[in-house]
Amino acid sequence: MSAAPIIRSLADIELIEQTPLSERDLPASTYELIRRSAIAHPQAPALSFILQGRADEQPYRLTYSELLGKITQTANAFHRLGLGAGKAVSFLLPNLPQTHFTIWGGETAGIVNAINPLLEPEHIAELIHAADSEILVTLAPFPGTDLWAKVEALRGHLPELKAVLCVDMANLLPEPQRSAVKAQRGPLPAGVLDFDELIASCPADHLESPRQIQPDDIASYFHTGGTTGTPKLAPHSHRNEVAMAYSMAFVTRFGPGDVALCGLPLFHVNGVIVTGLTAFISGAEVLLATPQGYRNPALMQDFWSIIERHKVSFFSGVPTIYAGLLQVPSAGRDLSSLRYALCGAAPMPVELIRQFEAKTGLTLLEGYGLTEGTCGSCANPIGGERRPGSIGLRMPYCEVAIKVLDEQGNYLRDAAQNEIGNLCIRGATVFKGYLQASKNAGIWVDGDWFNTGDLGRLDADGYVWLTGRSKDLIIRGGHNIDPQMIEEALHKHPAVALAAAVGKPDAKAGELPVVYIQLKPGQTVSETELLEHAAANIPERAAVPKDVWIIDTIPLTPVGKTFKPALRFDAIRRVYQAALADLDGSLRVEVLSDERLGQLAHIHGAGLDAARQAAIAGRLSGFAVRYQLHDEA
Repeated sequence: MSAAPIIRSLADIELIEQTPLSERDLPASTYELIRRSAIAHPQAPALSFILQGRADEQPYRLTYSELLGKITQTANAFHRLGLGAGKAVSFLLPNLPQTHFTIWGGETAGIVNAINPLLEPEHIAELIHAADSEILVTLAPFPGTDLWAKVEALRGHLPELKAVLCVDMANLLPEPQRSAVKAQRGPLPAGVLDFDELIASCPADHLESPRQIQPDDIASYFHTGGTTGTPKLAPHSHRNEVAMAYSMAFVTRFGPGDVALCGLPLFHVNGVIVTGLTAFISGAEVLLATPQGYRNPALMQDFWSIIERHKVSFFSGVPTIYAGLLQVPSAGRDLSSLRYALCGAAPMPVELIRQFEAKTGLTLLEGYGLTEGTCGSCANPIGGERRPGSIGLRMPYCEVAIKVLDEQGNYLRDAAQNEIGNLCIRGATVFKGYLQASKNAGIWVDGDWFNTGDLGRLDADGYVWLTGRSKDLIIRGGHNIDPQMIEEALHKHPAVALAAAVGKPDAKAGELPVVYIQLKPGQTVSETELLEHAAANIPERAAVPKDVWIIDTIPLTPVGKTFKPALRFDAIRRVYQAALADLDGSLRVEVLSDERLGQLAHIHGAGLDAARQAAIAGRLSGFAVRYQLHDEA
């Protein structure tokens, strides 16, 4: 793929698409994709892993030939346990080499179901039930981890599980630490199989199953809907994932010798596809950076040293990661191997992009994607103009359109140039609907266009600009939070008439949850008391609101629904006003709808000379919402 055309403009994408996907010799399955790379680059490094996150650590490394062998063994092990086409194996794992074996081996034998290890036990059980899983792969008891404790608490509620496999992280330790950990822990729990021992008993040179995988067979389930609320399962076919890797390779331009660092979790499509299958289709190497990824403080502290030692050429992250890396010294490190990094999941402040590029010298690409689109749908072009604040051009073989809908969500017409509407996608990478049929109401627009729930506009050159969300999700550091859980918890308080949760801007996390409260007539309660009530009644720590704001009346639409855009605007106003308060008490913030940006903060003041403008910019540069100054002198 490194010899593929360089995308500079929409015309280059249209040129690529003159050859339809059906006429390109794409592999029929993800297993076939990896097998082809193993034939082409048998001795090239495919997958490396560092356990501790130290620059001087000796990595565990597999060549493409060895990786294919491990995946084949894993597929054979699952086949022997009864996994077949249409049946799912769930995994509850951190980022480990065995996680990759499970993903691609599971897709080869049946369907793989990825589960966020940070979920509460009841949500984990719900996802296992929803996927109809008969096999679970998780982590053996290991110091500092709680996955086995979660599984042990659930096993009695999961009678459908025919087998539980444990990946033993002790096997990744050198002696004598390995033996010490195992001796302290004792044998694995009764009835649990050792993952490494099981796959070692299976052949690595051929698949025992006679299954012939078809492109439209379901390969995986990925849950969406956030860490709170009822998760939805998005099925991906082999065609979806192969087409996504092929399309993404035009953006990343990986090739043999490139190293893609993976710090995002492997229960999420970005880690699996961008720093996973896209690297594998290109013959590049994936460097798994610790089980916890970016959540490992040691990795973040040694990040630039690891880039230098492993000659990393690419990594992907969310705005909070880049904000954190700005605080890690990089002076004296050879970062010449780094060509670019990709940022998605939440809007990236333009000033943060500027600071990061100035510090590192690499190109930071903003992109956009979602689970329902397999991974990525838009990205700024490497070879062309990058427009900060834009999510770039649509990716090859992924159509993007802006549709204008009525208040009930019905299609009215396609939006005009630069007109704000609902961002919709379709193409070979877009799924066919959620596994739970009840979740599919209203998700399709104008035929087969998937309504992402995001609002945006298309400019004259095909660049896509996000302007807001029609969905109510709050995105905290790249993680989705369903406001319904917050609102339900507050509605339990006897003084609350209405509760409406939205996100407020935050320089580190992008957004933080806040909740507006309308009290019942005659009731009085303090905001502090309501915050304490929320903390006691919301099980997900990330969803506990940072502020409770009591207002006279929560705004409603003409049909009686909570009008959240007005609340989002007010939250922006409060945050910006607070950020500027001690700078100049006379400054006034007003947030209004903008036909190009969706939302724009207007800063009013008198005598806004260059020094005062610079001071304002310093206070607001970390926020993603744009602002405009109005000098009223």
